Amino acid sequence: MKKLKQIPLLARIILAIVLGIGVGQFAPDAVARIMNTFCGVFSSLLGFIIPLIIVGLVAPAIARVGGVAGRMLVITTLLAYGFSVMSGLFSYGVSQGIFPHLLEGLSLSALNVEGKTLAPYFTIAIPPVMDVMTALVLAFMLGLGIATSGAEVLRKGCEEFETIVTRTISAVIIPLLPPYIFGLFLDMACSGKVGVVLGAFIKIIAVIFLLTLTLLLLQYTIAGLVTRRNPLRLLWTMLPAYFTALGTSSSAATIPVTLQRAKAAGVSEGVAGFVIPLCATIHLSGSMAKITACTLALMMLYGMPIDFVNILGFILMLGITMVAAPGVPGGAIMAALGVLSSIIGFDEQQQAMMVTLYIAMDSFGTACNVTGDATIALIVDKIKERL
Repeated sequence: MKKLKQIPLLARIILAIVLGIGVGQFAPDAVARIMNTFCGVFSSLLGFIIPLIIVGLVAPAIARVGGVAGRMLVITTLLAYGFSVMSGLFSYGVSQGIFPHLLEGLSLSALNVEGKTLAPYFTIAIPPVMDVMTALVLAFMLGLGIATSGAEVLRKGCEEFETIVTRTISAVIIPLLPPYIFGLFLDMACSGKVGVVLGAFIKIIAVIFLLTLTLLLLQYTIAGLVTRRNPLRLLWTMLPAYFTALGTSSSAATIPVTLQRAKAAGVSEGVAGFVIPLCATIHLSGSMAKITACTLALMMLYGMPIDFVNILGFILMLGITMVAAPGVPGGAIMAALGVLSSIIGFDEQQQAMMVTLYIAMDSFGTACNVTGDATIALIVDKIKERL
C-alpha cells in the first residue's frame, strides 16, 4: 500500500482507465455491480464533502487577503484572480471556436440510456449539510466578517477547519479517485459505452495542451508590455521551470527552480521571494483554462445549452475558487466541483468525467501555472518601483 501511494496520481489514474477498459471486456456483471456499488457510495460521500470544501477553503482564503494590509499581498492576489479570469475567458473563446467542429458527431448524452444497465447492489444516501450556493454565501460572509471585524477566535477555527478539509482531500478523496475511475470505465466497457468517451477525451486533451501553451504566450506578452521587455526572451528564461513542473506535476516542488529563473528574468530578490511561493498556491491560470475548456467540451458532448452570461458567472466564481484551492494533487478540480454542480448543473457522472479529464492533463496544467507565476512577479516588481 505504501509503494502504491508513491506512484504519481496521474499514473494511477491512467492505470485505472486502462484496467477498467481491459477488465470490462470480460468481467461478469457481478463485478461491475460491485464496483458500481462502490462508485455510488463514493459519489454520495463526494456530494457531502463538496459544500464543506467550499466553506473550508474559501472562507479562510478571503479572511487572509482582507485581513492583511500589505499592498503587495493585495496586488498579487488581485493579479492572480485577474489572470485566472482572463484565462477562463480566453479558454471559453477558444473552446467555442474549436470544439463544435472537433466534437461534431460525438455525444455522451446517451450514456445513461444506451447499453445494458448494471445497477449497484445497494446505495447509501449521505445528504450534504447544506447546498452549494448556501456554502458559497456562508464562506463569503465568514471570510469578509473575519477580515473586517478581527475575529481571531473564528479565524483560528476557520484555519483549523481548512486543515481538516485539506487533509480529508489528500488522505481520503484523492486516494479513492483511481478505484472510482476504474469503476466508471469498467461500467462503460461492460455496457459498450467506452469507445465514444475515449475518442472525445483524446481530442479534448490535445486541444487543451495547445491552449495552455498559447495562454503562456498571452501572459508573457502582457508582462512584456508592462515591463517593456521581450516576452519571448522572458518565456525562454522560464522554460526550466516549465519542464520541471511538467515532470513533477507539483507547483510546490518546482518553487526553487521557479524562484531562481524568475530572478534570472529580472525580478528583484525581495519580490521574487514573496510572489513566487505565494503564487504557487493562489495562481492557477492553467487549471482555470483546463477546467473551463473541459466544462465547455462536456456541455457540448452532453447536449447542454451554453449561455455566455451563465458561463461568465461560472468563470468569475471559479476564479475565486482557484485562488482558494488547496495545494494538493487534484485539489483544484475538487474545489471546483461545487461551482460545476451549482452553476453549470453537472450531475455525478459529468463531475466524474471532469475529474478524469483534469487529472489526465495535470502535468501540463501545473507547468502552465508555475511558468505563469513569473509574469505576476514581473508585473508586481514593476508596480513596486512606482509605489
